[in-house]
Amino acid sequence: MAVTLMKGNEAIGEAAIIAGCRFYFGYPITPQNELPAYMAARLPQVGGTFLQAESEVAAINMVLGASAAGARVMTSSSSPGVSLKQEGISYLAGAELPAVVVNMMRGGPGLGNIAGAQGDYFQAVKGGGHGDYHSVVLAPGSVQELADLTVKAFDLADQYRIVVIILGDGFTGQMSEAVTLPSPTGRTFDKSAWTLSGAQGRAPHLVASMRLNPDTALAELNDRLQAKYFQIERQEVMSESVDVKDAEYLLVAFGLSARICRTAVSTLRKSGVKAGLIRPVTLWPFPTAAIAAAAAGKKKVLVVEMNSGQMLQDVRLAVREAAPVEFYGTLAGLTPQVDVIVERITGHVQ
Repeated sequence: MAVTLMKGNEAIGEAAIIAGCRFYFGYPITPQNELPAYMAARLPQVGGTFLQAESEVAAINMVLGASAAGARVMTSSSSPGVSLKQEGISYLAGAELPAVVVNMMRGGPGLGNIAGAQGDYFQAVKGGGHGDYHSVVLAPGSVQELADLTVKAFDLADQYRIVVIILGDGFTGQMSEAVTLPSPTGRTFDKSAWTLSGAQGRAPHLVASMRLNPDTALAELNDRLQAKYFQIERQEVMSESVDVKDAEYLLVAFGLSARICRTAVSTLRKSGVKAGLIRPVTLWPFPTAAIAAAAAGKKKVLVVEMNSGQMLQDVRLAVREAAPVEFYGTLAGLTPQVDVIVERITGHVQ
């Protein structure tokens, strides 16, 4: 297919349409506003529905309704807006409904600023809303990957009847890069056993997240969810390794931070320091085994994030005693600096 110059937010929108998304409900907030603007223009052209809801709370509940009817549906927002969607995301999890939620993270806490950040890792990976549930969390590192992972997100959502979060940041959403738009995967999913499509010639279906009897219905739901999450952890982990095989020092980062770390690895290699990078693509399920294997025998593991050390905890759990783990983070929408990463490594070279 032809190569197109696209902004990250717009690439998500076109990829969603390619994936078969025909419903979008959202509410504007910077730095993801290009995405709803793009969907407002494109969805009517393909027979879809765009609706700017009166609030983020309304938008996520519209997503729930469309999903219950069997539609491929998406919403998007940025950090404070996604906070408002958490109750609805938990309801989607409790009802086992598929949906795609895009979060282009911004600096916080509170309203913060509109610069890109990575401070919503805990919110996305550890649940965010109430109850024992998980969402699949994808962390794209480029505009191309924003497009590719959006198509994958819809398939994962339907396959597992789960919410899939595309966790980007304001920088990747705003940057423009060359993109080869993905093709539809062609995968189909039978939703006839649970969708609310009109009970004509069949028993009625019930889509709900309330199950008042803890010994039967709610226990059965939780057992089923945990079995599903275990299956996802076994089958859907994704990560990327760069120059890890002979590395003596390992960087671990995701999203934009990983792009910066890739430059740092190149800089270190040119100076004779054997550094490598492992980049989680799925933040949940987390690539624990891959990071543990990559860290084995390393002189140091440096975790680089645009937050105060949220993924750091998961990296430490993965590495355990295999190597010393240190952290370099930036806050308030500031980006990690290559020279600081290099100094954190070269300062330990004997």
